[in-house]
Amino acid sequence: MTSEMAIGTLKRLSSFLLIIALGASFRTATSAFAAVDPGPCPAGSNSRQLDFWLGDWSVVYPGAATPSASKVSVDLDQCLIVESWTGGKGHSGKNFFAYSSDDKAWHGMFADNEGRVHIFEGRVAAGTAEFYGPSRSADGQAVLNRIKIVRMTPAKVEQTWEKSTDQGVTWTTVFSGEYSRTDH
Repeated sequence: MTSEMAIGTLKRLSSFLLIIALGASFRTATSAFAAVDPGPCPAGSNSRQLDFWLGDWSVVYPGAATPSASKVSVDLDQCLIVESWTGGKGHSGKNFFAYSSDDKAWHGMFADNEGRVHIFEGRVAAGTAEFYGPSRSADGQAVLNRIKIVRMTPAKVEQTWEKSTDQGVTWTTVFSGEYSRTDH
């Protein structure tokens, strides 16, 4: 191979490598300007339907000497709604609600520091949520629980918890709380 042929081969190889390098940097630059992946639970999706409840709240209910505190936030890449509340006199608990993209339904769980745990399924739409779940009373009787969360105004939410011992024919309210936003 002559030196002229070697120089020509090197020039072609250099041009080829330059084209590859430019192509790679163009691809990197365009991906840097592309939209960020919103994750599995983006704004506007079904999993965001309980967002009206997010925030810090003061909760009043019959029989309470002082208001309770509630903080409702998102967790797990905004896929889980978590309510952390304190009811006074050492009673506290958490509610967890999430929309499952697998079965296209809402699911929930309640747990408190008195050993109670309830599992729920439900639906959420346009500022209202309703969840149902079975449990047992202290004497072993089957109980159906119903939780409703309703947006009254942007600064007020009402939550009720009802129980039925006749499979939902009649209901008894065991909790009715008015949430007032404290994080204006």
